[in-house]
Amino acid sequence: MQVRDWFVERQPEFAQWRQDLHAHPELGFQEHRTAEQVAAKLRHWGLEVHEGIGGTGVVAVLPGKRSGNRRIGLRADMDALPMQEKTTLPYRSVHDGAFHGCGHDGHTATLLAVALHLSQNRDFAGTVNFIFQPAEETLAGGAAMIADGLFKRFPCDEIYGLHNNPMLGKGRVAVREGALLAACDGFTIRVHGVGCHGGMPQQGNDPVVIASQLVGMLQTVVSRSLDPLVAGVVSVGMMHGGSAPNVIPDMMELRGTVRTMSVSARETALRRMREICEGLALANSTRIDCEFGLGCPPTINAPGPAATVAAAAARVVGAESVDTRITPLMASEDFSYLLQECPGAYFFVGQDGPFCHHPEFDFDDDILPTGAAVFVEIVRDRLG
Repeated sequence: MQVRDWFVERQPEFAQWRQDLHAHPELGFQEHRTAEQVAAKLRHWGLEVHEGIGGTGVVAVLPGKRSGNRRIGLRADMDALPMQEKTTLPYRSVHDGAFHGCGHDGHTATLLAVALHLSQNRDFAGTVNFIFQPAEETLAGGAAMIADGLFKRFPCDEIYGLHNNPMLGKGRVAVREGALLAACDGFTIRVHGVGCHGGMPQQGNDPVVIASQLVGMLQTVVSRSLDPLVAGVVSVGMMHGGSAPNVIPDMMELRGTVRTMSVSARETALRRMREICEGLALANSTRIDCEFGLGCPPTINAPGPAATVAAAAARVVGAESVDTRITPLMASEDFSYLLQECPGAYFFVGQDGPFCHHPEFDFDDDILPTGAAVFVEIVRDRLG
């Protein structure tokens, strides 16, 4: 029997797990019910379970029957998005303002299915660490688990993770060496001015005009400071200021994100944003504060692990359905923190339907056997 066939036969049970998680979404670091259910299943199957890693994270350890020193980490994220679901599914979210709109319910169910399979088929040499991570959507959970001693307590020689991808197409798997997802850094910029009457601007220092200039100037970070062959994007998503149409305010606040595809591009972009703010402030005799919030580095796959995923996926879906030249996405993923500490690879499993973060998104249960089988083939390859 092919590995995927084993998962296909049991897919209805796995779909029930996933749909239950979908109906009860929990936001980052609040995944208490999810973590409890994950831990209970893993213990029932005989794995060594550790809870509360990095807040609400769960790690389960499964040694193979044959002796071996290699250790492989498999990771799934558990948290939901703070958004309203707009599907009519029978298992739609029971919590207003919380929704599994990115498929983390499916990732968790997939890794649970892998744990069940390997607990019944332990003919491998080494150890598999199953990592169920909280708070991916806030880009904080991976770092929190590392800070809580993830790799010191559960050493891994390599680590692997997956994500559904509606852009890829059902039945396909994609992975690439190098950067797959962008670094993401949120920013808050406060342009200080001097408020005054809207009809007498000479009596103040208009932060609205300065902020408007700044939005355009920030676009030169990508167009004039980064190598044209290196991707990047600066987006201002929010501008706030003022309380009346005939009053010039004393401050404007801008918020947004900057995304880059390499460590050097990230450093350059953040440096140039600060310099532009400082220069524009000097030119307008005012002060501009530029703050960067918690972000994450780019998701960079190591060559060996990326090749391992490609070979494993070819055995599951056929080489013709494996894309190793996928265009990187400007989305971000805090699996990147884990990859900074441990070589590994992140890969996509294609599905149909709306893209992630759409209010009508739903993880496709039909792809669960594919992702699970690729994980198992990775373990067979590395611990065989």
